[in-house]
Amino acid sequence: MLPPLSLYVHLPWCVRKCPYCDFNSHRAGDRTQKSRYIAALEKDLRREAALSNGRVVETVFFGGGTPSLFTPDEIGYVLGLCREVLSIEDDCEITMEANPGTVERGALSSYREVGVTRLSLGAQSFDADMLKVLGRIHGPDDIYLAFDEAVAAGFDSINVDLMFALPGQDLSAAVSDVRSLLALKTPHVSYYQLTLEPNTVFYQRPPPNIPDDDLAWEIQQECHERLERAGYAKYEISAFARPHHQCRHNLNYWSFGDYLAAGAGAHGKITGTGAAAHRYTKPANPLVYMEWAEADDASLEMKPIEEKDKGFEFMLNKLRLSGGFTESEFTARTGQGIVQIEATLARAAADGLIERGEHDLWRPTPTGFRLLNDLQARFLA
Repeated sequence: MLPPLSLYVHLPWCVRKCPYCDFNSHRAGDRTQKSRYIAALEKDLRREAALSNGRVVETVFFGGGTPSLFTPDEIGYVLGLCREVLSIEDDCEITMEANPGTVERGALSSYREVGVTRLSLGAQSFDADMLKVLGRIHGPDDIYLAFDEAVAAGFDSINVDLMFALPGQDLSAAVSDVRSLLALKTPHVSYYQLTLEPNTVFYQRPPPNIPDDDLAWEIQQECHERLERAGYAKYEISAFARPHHQCRHNLNYWSFGDYLAAGAGAHGKITGTGAAAHRYTKPANPLVYMEWAEADDASLEMKPIEEKDKGFEFMLNKLRLSGGFTESEFTARTGQGIVQIEATLARAAADGLIERGEHDLWRPTPTGFRLLNDLQARFLA
């Protein structure tokens, strides 16, 4: 049985590049070629339709970059293309990322009208000075305004991103951020630690006073508990949701599902017959991507996921989820029997990193979540 299918659409431009960001994003400048990019997306999506082989797309995600730099009409046009060339589920979850500093007054109602059903706001912090350190173009008031407008526009599924272990942040400051977040009563929260990724300004020139591991863990523990006490269930290592507001798109990623990919630098995964799965990537530079998409002979390098790597790739994703996985799910997604990883599971359980429950359910322990990288690495071939 084939896994669920999603679609990721990448819109690569930002007003400016944040110093911590390692995503494929580029400063928009004055010569952003949005019309040309959308035309390239049209050709790209038609090729993706051939890969889908008629399968139903259950979720769509507009990521970036800053998708809210594109107008509602432009987003609506791309969504129309998606519906024209792909089979889109009637109750498809359609998410768009938005920067509170780029959302024009009244625009969110228009995004809702063209078909966006879920909004993800990149707040990152409610501290004005911290937002400046992070290179964000918005202030705390912009977050409140954007959120209130999203609610007024009819979005009942809203995510707010918040970061912790920021430069100079102590426990009190981190708790203050979470209190401000809880005041919004947002249905979904992504709460993740600042990491210094290669090819970022922060990696090359680390800012002073980044919390050490002990302080970062103290912040995480305290703030996770506050989120859970406020009614948010932690369903993934960095994702919290009120009932019925989990992100279906990300759940498909974390469950080793399939996803089509359109746009500069977008990554896709597709499963064929016999659980044979392949990954592919689009050119990352927007100009190179547009030239590639415009070519009549554009081709993709489909890289097979080797049998020896399937167990690790499944665990790399699925162990992020607090709900764990069943043995039958492992077999359905990888085409392998649980015997392939039985010994590794037993050793991890003996070390207190994972536990087996009823109905052959395996899930990380609290220690396993804290040492998640170590737990995942045990499944490397």
